Amino acid sequence: MKRIEVVAGVIRRGKEVLATQRGYGPWKDWWEFPGGKMEVGETRCEALRRELSEELDADVTVGDPIGTVEWDYPEFHLTLHCYWCTLRAEALHLNEHESAKWLSAENLRSVRWLPADESILAAILSELE
Repeated sequence: MKRIEVVAGVIRRGKEVLATQRGYGPWKDWWEFPGGKMEVGETRCEALRRELSEELDADVTVGDPIGTVEWDYPEFHLTLHCYWCTLRAEALHLNEHESAKWLSAENLRSVRWLPADESILAAILSELE
């Protein structure tokens, strides 16, 4: 089975986190924490800063790791490294996503999360509450 390793940023603003809606592919319209594949020679933090800049025009500070998820999708095995992030500037632009919204603990489960992203929600909720 093909293996993919990615990083994701849980961008926090007070008691809310940013969720983004995929605009392409077989998981179109599902929600995720933004991020993407690491390139050869990049650290996880470097890859996450680059991906968030490409996807959201966001300048972020990468903080503590939240956890790593191992998930089997039908087409591949995913290793997902999640980190807390904060924005250095409030402006965002959706370059790849269909939509984005800030979610509090109370409405974190109001969107249809990708399965791997959903598996990290308990750790995020415990920090937000």
